[in-house]
Amino acid sequence: MSLSVVLAGGGTTGHIAPLLALADCLRRRDPATKITALGTAEGLEARLVPAAGYDLELMPRVPMPRKPSPALLHLPGNLKAAIDAAAAVLEGADVLVGFGGYVSSPAYLAARRLGVPFVVHEANASPGLANKLGARFTPHVAVTFPGTPLRHAQVIGLPLRRQITMLDRDSQRETARVALGLKPNQTTLFVTGGSLGAQRLNETFGRSAWLLHGAGVQVLHTAGRGKTVLFDDGDQPPNYLVTEYLDRMDLAYAAADMVVCRSGAGNVSEVTALGLPAAYVPLPIGNGEQRHNAEPVVRAGGGLLVDNDACDPIWVANTLLPILNDPQRLWAMGDAAARFGIRDADERLASMVEVAAGRGGHR
Repeated sequence: MSLSVVLAGGGTTGHIAPLLALADCLRRRDPATKITALGTAEGLEARLVPAAGYDLELMPRVPMPRKPSPALLHLPGNLKAAIDAAAAVLEGADVLVGFGGYVSSPAYLAARRLGVPFVVHEANASPGLANKLGARFTPHVAVTFPGTPLRHAQVIGLPLRRQITMLDRDSQRETARVALGLKPNQTTLFVTGGSLGAQRLNETFGRSAWLLHGAGVQVLHTAGRGKTVLFDDGDQPPNYLVTEYLDRMDLAYAAADMVVCRSGAGNVSEVTALGLPAAYVPLPIGNGEQRHNAEPVVRAGGGLLVDNDACDPIWVANTLLPILNDPQRLWAMGDAAARFGIRDADERLASMVEVAAGRGGHR
């Protein structure tokens, strides 16, 4: 009999992307698998999950106040309502998979109440509150990075889109460069701050553009929606391509010899899965999870770690440019990144889900 699986996780792309990658993998294994996602009306899942062809059941959003406030008075009632809503969806399900965020805590508690087995997947090296809670009540805990402090943690990587995991960079490099408007046989740097951009990267590489051009390096730079890159003297160098956003990240990765990016779990996982050397510039806010995400691959030799404030034209000239001009070092860093990266995390997580549901699992 086919499985009935409930997937909980929403609010951000960091939760939704691995959720959808797992859903696709489960359906590849058995097209009759029933998949239902739990989410909120306010989160990105309200748009992304139905667009991917999966059912979405909405539940109340229950933010957890991190400081004493009047909102704490409403927490018990709000949490009960969310648990009840999750329990209604979980009735008859074989297994729950939680990816963290507001949706997962009530789902874990509902599953525990109903006796539904569940799997926890944590994307970041520093786990969130929901997954810390969930990991206390299940032996089925998957993590992306080694050293993630959760009970029963098994390192399986981050489920990724097949558009990324099936990419053959070597065979598509020249074609991708031409498709993006770049020269086919020139050293290529990909600079990306994600869909929202990163002001520090935009400023630093705008000021370093002519230096890179003079050294024979072409640049593909995603500035972020509504943002741009300002160049010294206002002149944009030849072979420095700026775009707000790229729908075809696979082309950018295929074209690149090296990447400069933030170190969200998705960035680190995609870049290492593809064997790309990278300079990681952690977001300088939050609980430091982006630094923790990048540290293991940097220790393995697959990348550099540079503080946000230290990412400036001097660093570009003294540290980044010598690497870009050293093919042997680029190859060694890429090889280390590939040995660290995991391409089949979706299959590994699907097997864990089947084991949790009492169906054995396979690879």
